[in-house]
This record gives sequence, C-alpha cells and structure tokens, in this order.
Amino acid sequence: MAYETIQVEKKDKGVTWITIDNPPANAIGDQLMEELVNVAEELEKDKDVRVIVLTSAHEKTFLAGADLKGMMQGGGKGESIAEKSGRMQACFDRFAILEKPVVAAINGHALGGGCELALACDFRIMSKGKIGLTETNLGLIPGAGGTQRMTRLLGRAKAIDLIFNARRLEPEEALNIGLINQAVAPESLEAETTVFAEHLAEGAVQAMGLAKRAINNAEGSIEEGLKVEADAFAETLNTGEPSVGIQAFFQKKKPNFIK
Repeated sequence: MAYETIQVEKKDKGVTWITIDNPPANAIGDQLMEELVNVAEELEKDKDVRVIVLTSAHEKTFLAGADLKGMMQGGGKGESIAEKSGRMQACFDRFAILEKPVVAAINGHALGGGCELALACDFRIMSKGKIGLTETNLGLIPGAGGTQRMTRLLGRAKAIDLIFNARRLEPEEALNIGLINQAVAPESLEAETTVFAEHLAEGAVQAMGLAKRAINNAEGSIEEGLKVEADAFAETLNTGEPSVGIQAFFQKKKPNFIK
C-alpha cells in the first residue's frame, strides 16, 4: 500500500520501521491518522513482520500535536471535538493493542500528542528533545489517551504532577521516572534501537503478542484478566513457538524462533 505521510521500511530479522513524515511540523492530521491505522493493520497481518519501530523524519520533532485552530472551529469532517479526540485515541490505541512489539524511537520533541503516541508503544527509546503532556499550558487536557496511559505507566501521583504542571522532561529525566526505557545519544538512536528491536525479534514474538493482550486486560477485574490470560496461554500452543522453545530448553540451546 502506498502512503504519503509515512515511510515503511522492512529491515533484518523482521524489524519494520515506520517513519512519520508529515511536513512542515510533523503534526497529527486526518490523513496521518488514517495512514497510521492502515499500516498498523497491514503490518499486524504480515507474518514476516516481527517488531515495529515508530520514528520521525523531522529533525526536531517526533510528532507534533493536533491542529488546534481546526479543532476549535469544530473538529473537521463534521465531527464534534469529543469525536475528534476519540478518533485520535483510536488511532494511537491501534498500536497499543497490536499483538507485536512496538518500539518508539524518539528523535525529537514528543510533547502533547507526540508523548501520547509514544505512550501507546510498548517501549520508548529517546535521544533528544523533550517529552511530556503539556496540554494544560493551553487550557486543555491530553485527549489522545495520555491521561489514561501515563497514569497506568507511572501511577496517579506522578501523572498528576506531570500533567498539572505540564512538565517537559529531558531524556535523562524521563528515564529516571520510567517514562522512557532508554536514553541514548542522538547519533546512536538508530543503531541502539536496531539492536534492541532485533533482540526482541529473535524472541517468541507471538507469545509476546499474546502476553500483551493479557497485560492490556490487567486494569480490569482480576477474574476477567485471568480468563484472558488462560485463553491466551492456550493459544500459544497453536503458534508453534512452544515446541521450539521447549526443545531448545532440553537441548540446552538458544531457541531459534525466526523461521
């Protein structure tokens, strides 16, 4: 499928990079959201794709926020503002529920919507810029899932501090509180992310996807979560990965999950 606001590149070991390229500011827009949803669905179905990396072609910005003027004028496409917010939430959530590992390679500012997209990924590796949910500076609140994901990731007290004060964190600060997983030098971002993504790709990515399904249900009732976990556990037996892993265990070898 051809895309205009993103670039898709398949690399070694089933690692696929999605590069957001929506000039001039790399802002969230209707076309970008539509293409992100489409590429998520395309790559989830592609059995050769094992790990997905999201990054940006913009020199200074991972992803900018939504069109505020358009939103204040009614949201576009005849939508209410709440509907526009819901569409952004659904777009980012597509990566949160995608049953393959998703890594954000943050190469610039990830403020507001950029932070919300990064939060929807499973891992965040950041090289430069600042990250945070800064919407209260504009009299707004995060509207693309940020209030929910940051609270689940960092806890209520830290989320309130970061959101109420619209904190903009340097990579090392974000690492120290657990908002990102790695802080790396700008010149090392691609290489470090590649090493990390390939390490994941060498693992049982179908089991990871099923574990992600169960983890995503951990915020509900324990009964519901345990049911999802049991069903996902049973489903692993249909993937072929347990036979590889268990055989390698008894042979005292490293399992080779990449066919």
